[in-house]
Amino acid sequence: MTRKDIYQLVEARNEGCASHLYDYVMLAAIVVGITPLMFKGHHPLFWWFDLVSGICFIVDYILRWLTADMSSNRKGWKAFVVYPFTIMAIIDLLSILPTLNLLSQTFKVVRVSRLLKVLRVFKFIRYFEPLGIILAVVRRQRNILYTVLSLALFYIFITALIMFNAEEDINPETGEYLFSNFFDAFYWAACTLTTVGYGDLYPISNVGRVISIISSMVGIAIIALPSGIITAGYLDEIKSRKEKKGKTEAETLQ
Repeated sequence: MTRKDIYQLVEARNEGCASHLYDYVMLAAIVVGITPLMFKGHHPLFWWFDLVSGICFIVDYILRWLTADMSSNRKGWKAFVVYPFTIMAIIDLLSILPTLNLLSQTFKVVRVSRLLKVLRVFKFIRYFEPLGIILAVVRRQRNILYTVLSLALFYIFITALIMFNAEEDINPETGEYLFSNFFDAFYWAACTLTTVGYGDLYPISNVGRVISIISSMVGIAIIALPSGIITAGYLDEIKSRKEKKGKTEAETLQ
């Protein structure tokens, strides 16, 4: 098998049957790898889960590093040097560390916690196409999403500042001010903006309640903005991929 064949195999969502099978195997390895995190105990079977999934991750990491120059804009030796420092490669490596700890006592110095295994969830992005599309949409619309995020943070800050100075009544349940510090007000504003409504902090005075009503109404509009942007971008991305796939198939037939 040449390096080109390996690249065609490991490249996510490649049209080849072998590539699809590889994706399914890796998806199964991810599920098996995170299954022990759903239990508090340490069943003997979980050791094999970690071992099998970890071996799959190690092989995948090596194969992707071996073909780094084919999937990168950089060519030659630079692609192989830069690859270990890319985001997904770092996630892959951190996902492998618990397995290295399992295979050899010499890796005990790493003292990798169970939390490192949670990073294996992010590997779904590479093999699960809907998540990959969402990531591509976020990357394409990042400037607009940054603007919406900045607007949301600014609104949360302003609302928290207003509420922190407007709500001066004493909470009868605690005998203290509703907001003992500005962070409490910021936390309340974030919950109100997102319409979460935990109920642990709520205004007592009529002025505070009016501010809360206005904040909730404006919050619905702000939160709806990224949803519409991502939905429209998702549909455009699907259409673009279908057109690209159709063009590729037409060129193949010719």
